[in-house]
Amino acid sequence: MFDSHAHYDDKKFDTDRHELLSVLQSNIKIEGIINAATDIKSCEQIIALSEQYSKLYSAIGVHPHETSEVKESYIGKLKAFAKNEKVVAIGEIGLDFHYDFSPRDIQRRLFEDQMILAEELKLPVIIHDREAHGECVAMTEKFPNVIGVFHSFSGSTETAKILLNKGWYISFNGIITFKNATNLRSVVPNIPDDRLLVETDCPYLAPVPHRGERNNSRHMKHTIIELAQLRGQSFEYIEKITTENAKRLFGIE
Repeated sequence: MFDSHAHYDDKKFDTDRHELLSVLQSNIKIEGIINAATDIKSCEQIIALSEQYSKLYSAIGVHPHETSEVKESYIGKLKAFAKNEKVVAIGEIGLDFHYDFSPRDIQRRLFEDQMILAEELKLPVIIHDREAHGECVAMTEKFPNVIGVFHSFSGSTETAKILLNKGWYISFNGIITFKNATNLRSVVPNIPDDRLLVETDCPYLAPVPHRGERNNSRHMKHTIIELAQLRGQSFEYIEKITTENAKRLFGIE
């Protein structure tokens, strides 16, 4: 298994972070984990963790929730972080028009700034898209040389097909195990084998039967079970292809 999106720097892990990461590091079923940053401090924390645990990799960037808090020098800091060999992507970046914790014009500006950076550094991106499907897709059209993944995908089959035609990847997490996720589950069979990713988004969105608990990468197996059932494929096959896809997208040997 390869967890393509996690947040082990989150404060919910403060009490036992290293104990848990040591367990995950020794788990032969988990081949890798992408820790996605949310702000500049988060970038520093996840890079430090990636240097301690060989299975951890870093995506650096500013989450749309945090865009109103950054200083103008943030792009220079991201460039410096990107020199670390464990940095494999820019993320998570994008738009969140559900919570609107940051003004939309600022979200848009920093999203574009970080897409420019990804193009310059030739790194894939991890997109956060919450109730902003049209604008997020439009941004991918503005940067045809940048590819990546729409994490915690929540769009329609039609939106997925537009992205797939542009070379993008689609990632699912524990949400597909929720009873009210009928529309999202209908998207799952339409994703080609070579564009499918799986994630936890931990500590959030734990799959059934752990819904409501603090999530971690070991729970990813329940999402894979659901993916396998929805696609008519075996658990082992989904495990294999999602791992291969993550390594290919993020350039991990």
